[in-house]
Amino acid sequence: MDSRNLASYAPVVLRLALALVFLWFGTSQLTTPAAWTGFVPAWALNISGMGAATIVHVNGWFEVVASVLLGLGVAVRPVAFLLFMHLAGIAASLGMTELGVRDFGLSMATLAVALSGEDRLCLLRKRE
Repeated sequence: MDSRNLASYAPVVLRLALALVFLWFGTSQLTTPAAWTGFVPAWALNISGMGAATIVHVNGWFEVVASVLLGLGVAVRPVAFLLFMHLAGIAASLGMTELGVRDFGLSMATLAVALSGEDRLCLLRKRE
């Protein structure tokens, strides 16, 4: 196979890998919310009026639904942009820590997916 043909799969690999990352985090939050409540910032509790466990559950469902849409290639740009904004906010709240830097890198990769949009294996891709 020609390497130029392989390059066209790079956006597919990136989109699917990020979908799996968000799916893992989302399902982890839904199955073990107590492990995640410590990450909920005080401002989120104050603004929402919800408890930490509820915020973790809502966040988990958001990430699961968004990751499935992203993985299927449905509404790639808006879904990836929402995930980018979400994760960029998390990275900013974590600051220059190991987790913050990791989440910053993942948010930038998600922004790249949002900017590139549909790839060759998206479910609802417009065919030429």
